[in-house]
Amino acid sequence: MATEEYHEQRRAQIAEAVERLVAAGGLDGATVARTAAEAGVSVGLVQHYFASKDDMLRYAYTRVTARAMDRVDRRSREIEQHHGTIRQAVRDGLCERLPLDEDRRAHWRVSFAFAARAVDRPDLAAVRNETEAAIRARLAEGIGHGHECGEVPEDVDPQTSAVWLMAAVEGLGLHVCLGAVPAAAALETLERNVMAVFPGRCRQHD
Repeated sequence: MATEEYHEQRRAQIAEAVERLVAAGGLDGATVARTAAEAGVSVGLVQHYFASKDDMLRYAYTRVTARAMDRVDRRSREIEQHHGTIRQAVRDGLCERLPLDEDRRAHWRVSFAFAARAVDRPDLAAVRNETEAAIRARLAEGIGHGHECGEVPEDVDPQTSAVWLMAAVEGLGLHVCLGAVPAAAALETLERNVMAVFPGRCRQHD
């Protein structure tokens, strides 16, 4: 195994331990000592790869946000490969950001814990903002393509609509995670929001 590949596996091993600790007890539980124990390595090894707890958390958060982007991309590609509509790809991509099963619920708890800390941590805020901007850009691009095929009215602004849909799914995710709104109600609300942006029929599929 190449040296860099080995080191990356070690960093990933430590980051995965951070995520498990954050999912179970929040960021305060992810100390260097607890992370080392959770990862099955020594404290010295953790300190070898990360100069501080902040560095360790930032790296872990980078992985969390990257997976958020991957989820959206993967779902969109699946729809495109099966020749679905843009509306369907957008809806299913946004659904990946809702805590609808145990895997997504754990991911959402970790992501939200980091997002809350990012309010006071510019470095974490930068990690989150970069990924969220990339997802919004991808969403706006999809809405722009909707103009071309007839699913989206010409007077709908892609950038504004992307911000609106992202804010909607974020709020719905929080309500579902806290048990304030049933998952079915969140899905129905998301469907209505997406339909408001994509009310037309795709000329290609017609």
